[in-house]
Amino acid sequence: MTAEASSLYLPGSLQGHFLFSMPHMDDPRFAQSLIYICEHNESGAMGIVINRPTEMHLNELLQLLELPDREDHAAIEVYAGGPVQNDRGFILHSPLAKWDSSYVINDQLTLTTSTDILRAISENHGPEDFLVALGYAGWGAGQLEQELSDNVWLSCPANLDIMFRTPAEERLQAAAATMGIDLNLLTSQSGHA
Repeated sequence: MTAEASSLYLPGSLQGHFLFSMPHMDDPRFAQSLIYICEHNESGAMGIVINRPTEMHLNELLQLLELPDREDHAAIEVYAGGPVQNDRGFILHSPLAKWDSSYVINDQLTLTTSTDILRAISENHGPEDFLVALGYAGWGAGQLEQELSDNVWLSCPANLDIMFRTPAEERLQAAAATMGIDLNLLTSQSGHA
């Protein structure tokens, strides 16, 4: 990801969408996960799992980075964004400013990996909406398309209220509900007619 990189949205791309696992997902890294797709093109896809908080909170992360923290940072969860580069931070946020290493996903969200945004957040002049994650989920060329055709995932347009204002444990069902689906009623047995 380069500074000020912009997204390339292709027809059929799921960029800017939610991806949620079907009940029969057998990969424990992704079972019952809701992923925001940051990039999806002919080279593959990249997203951040947004419903799996870690035991770490923002104040602890800021302390590790020797950045100032405030009392209210203790209530902000840091998420397990995926199994790839899970020692690296990724911040999904509303557009506000240009950071050292940002990727514009669309007019509503940007993904930043540089610590300057964390400094701004710690000093109370960062973006209004943000989600901090460690790691990301990635797919090679054609891999996500194959998993979709195998009925491993469903997708729907992303909803920022779900991402930023819905409790983490309710996000998966809330995303499915936007499509009229109750995941509790779906079977965990896969099959084809």
